[in-house]
Amino acid sequence: MEHHRKLVYSNRMPIRWGDQDAMGHVNNTVYFRYMEQARIEWLESFGFGTSWTQTEGPVIVNASCTFLIPFTYPGIIDCRMFCGAPGRSSVPTWYEMRLVGDDRLFAEGAAKLVWINPSTGKSIPLPEAMRVSCL
Repeated sequence: MEHHRKLVYSNRMPIRWGDQDAMGHVNNTVYFRYMEQARIEWLESFGFGTSWTQTEGPVIVNASCTFLIPFTYPGIIDCRMFCGAPGRSSVPTWYEMRLVGDDRLFAEGAAKLVWINPSTGKSIPLPEAMRVSCL
């Protein structure tokens, strides 16, 4: 069964020299930072900041990444974010990471985002604008 997947955001980020590890390629943990940056910029496009003084916001309940081709310095990463069919309080997201100028898929990832009230820790309905953008 084909899952609903809609491109909702794309950004470009430089690979920093310090993103590499002793093996000479971008460390696996940094790929999660690349996905996080795309996700944060997408959330900011709805007017949601990153401060926990807000009355609502996202948490990630799981995240994964499949490393296909190693990134190395220098380069610019094109990270594309997709979302799936939203639930009441959650939405699945997927990420594709390529090197600008290279059509090959270097890495792909996923994260499930849950909308919560930080003071209670309980899930609450997704904001309507976010829900609509994912449909």
